[in-house]
Amino acid sequence: MNPVATRASQTDAPLVAASPVTRHSSPLLGPGFQALFYKECLRFWKVAAQTVVAPVVTTLLYLLIFSHVLQGTAKVFDGRISYGEFLVPGLIMMAVLQNAFANSSSSLIQSKMMRSLIFILLPPITSLEIFCAYVGGSMVRGLCVGFGVWLITLPFIPASVQHPFWVIAFAAGGSAIMGTLGLIAGIWSEKFDHLSLFQNFIIMPLTFLSGVFYSIHSLSAFWQSLSHFNPFFYMIDGFRYGFFGMSDVSPWLSLSVVLFFVVLLSTVAMRMLATGYKLRQ
Repeated sequence: MNPVATRASQTDAPLVAASPVTRHSSPLLGPGFQALFYKECLRFWKVAAQTVVAPVVTTLLYLLIFSHVLQGTAKVFDGRISYGEFLVPGLIMMAVLQNAFANSSSSLIQSKMMRSLIFILLPPITSLEIFCAYVGGSMVRGLCVGFGVWLITLPFIPASVQHPFWVIAFAAGGSAIMGTLGLIAGIWSEKFDHLSLFQNFIIMPLTFLSGVFYSIHSLSAFWQSLSHFNPFFYMIDGFRYGFFGMSDVSPWLSLSVVLFFVVLLSTVAMRMLATGYKLRQ
């Protein structure tokens, strides 16, 4: 018998026997998710002046203008907090939501327009990995912008956090909802004009009518009732509760609504990815 062949067979045998174990122990989110998630985070971080710094500065302008104009005239929570303090959490959450949506939606529509989406669809990446990478990247950008807004507003209007759990829960849930909605919008859209429909007729109106700049108790009964059908209201109201321990509705109700929309939109997005809706054309 050839001794070289014998040694080779002895060396190869353990590798063959161990291969089934390696396949079964593979993680749910493998290297495909890690690479795509890294790409999504690097994509916005390389132009941080545009994707992070600019939204922070814009939100600070909202705070300075509205707090100066309405300070002393707008009463919130029976005057227990100033209008400027009331405004800070709403503006933080608004920045989180808008930037989380912008990240996933713009990334996907750019990939479709530049015809580079094929490099994501061809590798052995599961629908779950694609979903988690896009939504995860959106959450990172939204939370980075929100944290930046909070830091830059501290010298002007210090806002303490009384219930950190609620702040984290609503920031994470809200950014997940908007990242998922951005993914759905990016899949559905065929050009930037279609994406503008989401931003101009859904995201912007629902955000500005969600109680960012006012308490719904200052509205008439009809508009108060109508505000309860706006899911953005529950995200912002629950987030504000984490700062002051005061809100227009129960934080548990707000959290239930947020979780419902997380599950609903995630199911829709996963279905679109699994079937290749408007992706494999």
